[in-house]
Amino acid sequence: MPKVKVKRTHPSLDMTPMVDLAFLLVTFFMLTTKFAPEEAVIVDTPSSVSEIKLPDSNVITLSVDGENRVFFGIDGQQTKEALLGKISEKYGVNFTPEETKTFSLMTNFGVPVNQLKSYLAMETPERKKVNQPGIPVDSARNELKDWILETRKLNQKVIIAIKGDVNVNYETVQKVVKTLQDQKVNRFNLVTDMETRPAKL
Repeated sequence: MPKVKVKRTHPSLDMTPMVDLAFLLVTFFMLTTKFAPEEAVIVDTPSSVSEIKLPDSNVITLSVDGENRVFFGIDGQQTKEALLGKISEKYGVNFTPEETKTFSLMTNFGVPVNQLKSYLAMETPERKKVNQPGIPVDSARNELKDWILETRKLNQKVIIAIKGDVNVNYETVQKVVKTLQDQKVNRFNLVTDMETRPAKL
């Protein structure tokens, strides 16, 4: 008797729900992702095994690059606008509303107060090309002290983080730390890159 051949059917899978799910996930990530703001200077931080993370807000970031220039950064547009007003009063430099708005949108900066007005008046492409000299931290003219002091007056919850380059001179970091200690700030964070914790033997 001849064998009966059973007709084989290929299983089909409806991919519509999978495609819908993929698009929903892409849309979700696009709407919730925050892009890292553009920094005025790139700092190559040393590595460590510390797992302590900085908070997302109320942080003063003092960046020291490989050329020993000090940059100041604070989060919050309203805080920045109020801070610029305080510095304006202290140094007698008047800023326009446009310059204040520009300052409130910057992540960090590294120019002395007497150059800040002309720096803020520039267009964004020109500003990116400027080689910022850094905020003065010398004992004779320590403007960094005033930026930190006025920020702490505006926001007492603020914490301070020092982000130093691996090639920075120790003396420059020492000046920054002394500036903090002169204001009775003895607790601050050092920003580092995450390194793999050594395996236990």
